[in-house]
Order: sequence, then C-alpha cells, then structure tokens
Amino acid sequence: MHIYSFEKLNVWQETRVFVKEIYTLTKAFPKEEQFGLVNQLRRATVSIAYNIAEGTSRKTNKDQAKFTTIAYSSLMEVINQLILSNDLGYIKDKDYQELRLRAEKISNMLNALRNFQSGG
Repeated sequence: MHIYSFEKLNVWQETRVFVKEIYTLTKAFPKEEQFGLVNQLRRATVSIAYNIAEGTSRKTNKDQAKFTTIAYSSLMEVINQLILSNDLGYIKDKDYQELRLRAEKISNMLNALRNFQSGG
C-alpha cells in the first residue's frame, strides 16, 4: 500500500489523534447539541486534517501554505468551541486542559509547517 506524503507529516498524525479524541468526547454531549455544537466541533476538527492532506497535493509552496493556513483557522474554531463547551459544562476541566494542550501542540506544528512552506 502506498503511503501519501500527508500521512508522513507529524502534524497530520497528531491531528488524527485529536479528531478521535473530539469524536469520543462529544458522544457524551447532550442530545440537543447533536446538530449544533457537536456537529460543528466535529466538522471543524476534521477540517484540520482535510486541509493538511489537501495542501500536500498542491504543487507550489504558496498553495500549500494556503491550505495550512486554512487548517490553522479551523483549529482556532475548534479552540473557541472547546472554550464554549467548557463554559457550558459539557467538558470537564481536566479534559478541556488536555485538549487545549494538544491543540497548542498542533498550532505550533502548523505554524512551523507554514513557515517552512513560505520559505521563512
């Protein structure tokens, strides 16, 4: 089986774990949030992985950096949703702190990748 370039990226691998954690965590959210916060949180999280993968298919560094920037923007959306979920009592403080740490790690990795792609 062929391994694609995005699969080799540590940031994509880290995001893949993050997606699984978010899906597991949101199973416990109230049913009334299923089509609201749960759906949006899951979609934003998988968008990070989608855009990392799509960016690797682009030929120019500028195009690759564009998709890395979109992935970063999705991560910021996820962080905002985690804050709100914690405020609403849907996420325990301990889980929130652990997810924030993983999000910060992914943020740093995305910034490093974008800097590399931008030649900086």
